Amino acid sequence: MIPGFLVSPVIRPLARPLLRGLGLALALLLCWALPAQPAWAARDTNSYDGNIYALYAGNGSLVPPRSSLADALAEHRPVVLAYFLDDAAVSKQNAVVFNELQRLWGRSVELILVTTDPLQGRPDPGPGAPGHYWKGVIPQVVVFGTDGQPVLNATGPVDINAINAALTKVTGLKPQGDSKSSVSREVNELNSEIVFSN
Repeated sequence: MIPGFLVSPVIRPLARPLLRGLGLALALLLCWALPAQPAWAARDTNSYDGNIYALYAGNGSLVPPRSSLADALAEHRPVVLAYFLDDAAVSKQNAVVFNELQRLWGRSVELILVTTDPLQGRPDPGPGAPGHYWKGVIPQVVVFGTDGQPVLNATGPVDINAINAALTKVTGLKPQGDSKSSVSREVNELNSEIVFSN
């Protein structure tokens, strides 16, 4: 603020808006002049970039799941339980598989994705909780039948065709959509592309 005795009564009403305008202009000039640091997201590094399903699979709706594992098993629904870490390259690269599973099986199967950070170092919570089935490896996929028993329990990047075969076995259904699709691993930091080959 400019002291009142330095500003004449004619200029005084204009001083406050003028100072605000100069402050805004200075702030904009500093924002423009200072170099901005780019935001880097890398699919092939073990760095935390945010929710991998929004970044690398183009689908933030996958996390959190619609229901708990205990509820899905109690209601005799088929379940795909998948373990991941947001800061693991192998989870980032595999994220697009679960986006495709949701597209193909979204109405028939419960897809539950669980980050393993809260599971590490915890005691076994029992068969109704995801921690009971985790082997300490990511990624890991467990497919449950309507009887609540695992029919597929695989670690590492699991091929979507193996998951589709297990789901077809437990549901008696074929995937809804193009079952001859191949999931592209080539995704960018902003969105994923699912490429279909014939």
